[in-house]
Amino acid sequence: MAKEQTEVRDLQEGNYVMIEDTPCKINAYSTAKPGKHGSAKARVEAEGVFDEKKRSFSQPVDAKVWIPIIERKQGQVVSMESDTVAQVMDLETYETVTMQIPADLDLSADDNIEYLEFEGQRKIVQ
Repeated sequence: MAKEQTEVRDLQEGNYVMIEDTPCKINAYSTAKPGKHGSAKARVEAEGVFDEKKRSFSQPVDAKVWIPIIERKQGQVVSMESDTVAQVMDLETYETVTMQIPADLDLSADDNIEYLEFEGQRKIVQ
C-alpha cells in the first residue's frame, strides 16, 4: 500500500488524506480549542481525487490518519478511442493505458499530459 501515517495536526489545505479508504484532497481545515472536557479537535473537509465526492471528518488533533502517496506522472496521448476515452503512454515506463478524459480538457493524439496515479487508479489533470 502506498500510504503513510501522520497526525491530524500536521494536515494542511491542499494535502492529500485517506477518508473512507479513498484518497482525498483537503479543501478546508479548522481546529477548535481544547475545552473543559477534552482535547483540541480538527475538522477536515475534502474532495475525492478520483471520484470528486465531498467527504469530511472531525477528530482529535493527536489522532493518526493515513496519507496516500499519489504519483504525478507524464504521458503522451497515443490515440483517441472516443471523445471521452484516450489511450495514453507513460513517458517513463512506456506502458500504455486507457484513461477517461475530463470534460474540461480538449485532447488530441500526440498531446503531452500530466496524470495522477494511486493503486491502479488514474486521472488526467493537465
